[in-house]
Amino acid sequence: MPRSRLIVSSLMAVAVVAVVWLWFFPPRWWLNVTKPVDLTDPVGTGKILIGKYDCRRCHFIGEEGISKGPALPGVTKRLDAVSLRLWLRNPGSIRGGTSMPNFRLSDSEIEAIVSYLTALDNSPTERPPPDEAVKKLKRLLGG
Repeated sequence: MPRSRLIVSSLMAVAVVAVVWLWFFPPRWWLNVTKPVDLTDPVGTGKILIGKYDCRRCHFIGEEGISKGPALPGVTKRLDAVSLRLWLRNPGSIRGGTSMPNFRLSDSEIEAIVSYLTALDNSPTERPPPDEAVKKLKRLLGG
């Protein structure tokens, strides 16, 4: 009887360690299994994810948001797709000490967000953030 309790206790301990590991340090395959998104409309899905992760809390995106972090209009023209995907995958591994959190995005979430940002950058209605527009106007007026 005591031996079976030891086995059960050991298995429970292993299960707890596995759950903690998957929760705090999820490997890429686990994120892809647990957080897939539908990519039949990647731009629409990306727009939803921008809202879900509250990206506009720190970034100016489209016509909304604030510029606490970098403004994102034109980001897909400033960064190549691979660099942008790596940044979204784990910002801290690219620039240590960055204030951008690691949202532990799945590959499909990253693809959708990049698709949305690319669509915005290719949209003729995309405008620069207000601060940049004001600075440009001041330069034009000689101020």
